[in-house]
Amino acid sequence: MRIEGVPFMTTDWSKVSRPSIRHDRRGSVAHVEQGNIRVRMLSTVQGTGGPLVSSRSRLAVLEGELVTELEDGTRVVLTPGMSYQVADNTGAHRSHTGPGAKLFIVD
Repeated sequence: MRIEGVPFMTTDWSKVSRPSIRHDRRGSVAHVEQGNIRVRMLSTVQGTGGPLVSSRSRLAVLEGELVTELEDGTRVVLTPGMSYQVADNTGAHRSHTGPGAKLFIVD
């Protein structure tokens, strides 16, 4: 991923404006978009899951536990301090959590 059109900037997630915070069945997500990237702080709820996706992202687990299942059946358990990186159109995957998790995502 090339980051383009993004100057040095910081984000104080406690001050992200309300219009950029969504609440849905997955939990709540605050996001900031600049240039060609989107940065998200996601608080998930128990049982989050969905279809396999093949989109690029970098994800770090800040709290809780995230189980990611790959198309070939491989299961990876991520705990605080762990992350994954995946390119577009490779590594189809889906994730869910039992106890919930707080994630930091760049895509």
